[in-house]
Amino acid sequence: MSQLSLFDDAPADADPAPPRHRSSATGPAPGVAAAAPPAALARLAAALPTGLRLGTSSWSFPGWAGLVYAGPASKAVLSRDGLTAYARHPLFGTVGVDCGFYAPLDAQRLARWAAQVPAEFRFPVKAPAAVTQRRLRAGEGRWQPNPGFLDVATALREAVEPFQKGLSERAGVLLFQFPPQGRDIDARRFAEDLYRFLKRLPAGPTYAVELRDATLLTPDFAAALHHGGAVPSYACHPRLPAVPVQGELFATQPGFGPGNSGPLVIRWLLRRNRGYEEARDLYGPFDRLAEPDPDTRHAVVALVAAALANGREVFVIVNNKAEGSSPLSVVELARAVVAGGAPAQPACAPQPLC
Repeated sequence: MSQLSLFDDAPADADPAPPRHRSSATGPAPGVAAAAPPAALARLAAALPTGLRLGTSSWSFPGWAGLVYAGPASKAVLSRDGLTAYARHPLFGTVGVDCGFYAPLDAQRLARWAAQVPAEFRFPVKAPAAVTQRRLRAGEGRWQPNPGFLDVATALREAVEPFQKGLSERAGVLLFQFPPQGRDIDARRFAEDLYRFLKRLPAGPTYAVELRDATLLTPDFAAALHHGGAVPSYACHPRLPAVPVQGELFATQPGFGPGNSGPLVIRWLLRRNRGYEEARDLYGPFDRLAEPDPDTRHAVVALVAAALANGREVFVIVNNKAEGSSPLSVVELARAVVAGGAPAQPACAPQPLC
């Protein structure tokens, strides 16, 4: 299934006051120590509104040494042992588990991760593409229908039950990301099928749905989410309209205007002028804001501010391919939120943490 690579996944003296999200944090895993946060960063974390959870897509990036981790470590070591150190970062109250898209995650693995983070930490987890991919590659350029597409039994077995059992109270959002569905997909039929699928899922988890086809982003899709008990995941991605346009669609639909109590889910994934592989090659090792995108940042902050004003929980997940370094993007987002959406003052080069 090589087409899946087209989608997102595939720093000074510490303040003595305890940062947000860390009341029950455990010590870092052997061999992976957390970077000591500057006093300014700890103060910024303490100023963030309650209900806002900021984080990144995964935690296993060696280039984050000095930003998230105290020293160098390999990708394999960070993947295995880095989560506890990641969760000690003052601004991180969540992390996107994108790897669930490529293969189902069992409850045991999710439970191990849940045991490594504070009680306040929450995990948004992607459901497998086995549930959201309409067709499967059959070889020689041929495709065949996917029998698991929008199949409730498959979703329960490979996504919902492990999510609930493994993460328990640390479960955040179960995300169904739908890759491009093909030019022959009918938007109304898709919305109807999605509604029937969501309606049959068990109550309890928070379900979010994210698209990669702008043609499916319709009032019928919004209605399917509302009546199916799910929320949209706003994706900052070049295949979709800009985030303000997505926000306008849902703001005018029943169930998503003022008074909506469901969580806001935003994933800032990729600049509109870059492809995934291009951004990866340009931005690696993801230790600096290589290509800042203040317009998208301000659009994200506007949605966040409106949701927080209505008392909603907010998840914002940032990918390295958004600006070059998701930990540094999170810092700039936090600064903008605390400043009330106003552009932050220029930071000291090259690190915006001084």
